[in-house]
Amino acid sequence: MGMEIERKFTVKQLPEELDRYRYHIIEQAYLTDDPVIRVRREDESYYMTYKGVGGDNTSLAHEEYNLKLTKEAYDFLASKTEGTVIRKKRILIPYGKHTIELDIFAEPFKPLIIAEVEFASTAEAHDFVPPEWFDEDVTDNPSYRNANLARSRQ
Repeated sequence: MGMEIERKFTVKQLPEELDRYRYHIIEQAYLTDDPVIRVRREDESYYMTYKGVGGDNTSLAHEEYNLKLTKEAYDFLASKTEGTVIRKKRILIPYGKHTIELDIFAEPFKPLIIAEVEFASTAEAHDFVPPEWFDEDVTDNPSYRNANLARSRQ
């Protein structure tokens, strides 16, 4: 909880042997996008997330707070959401002292694949050298934000 600092990238190609990494199955939907309030199922865990605007007015750093939900509360809130429910497989790939969260989206967003990396500070985020298989840095591109993706397919 607190400030989340992350960068997002498209990918040129998938790394080899993806099946050797841990993963989560994620489903998420949005109650509102200003501020962003979403509900998420991650495997068999459920929660609601509030995402605020960061202090630097970019997408690099922003407030984020999570509240645990029961399955029943999640199901109820998910039925009240707007836009398309996002479903994705999140593969956790160790990379130096970081973990790459590789999101492989299901329909209707397939073949979209986004890699996210979280950081302890904005300086660390700016100093990050991505692996060769990363492509464009889309951290500040609003069309790659999950809330905007969900709304784009309503």
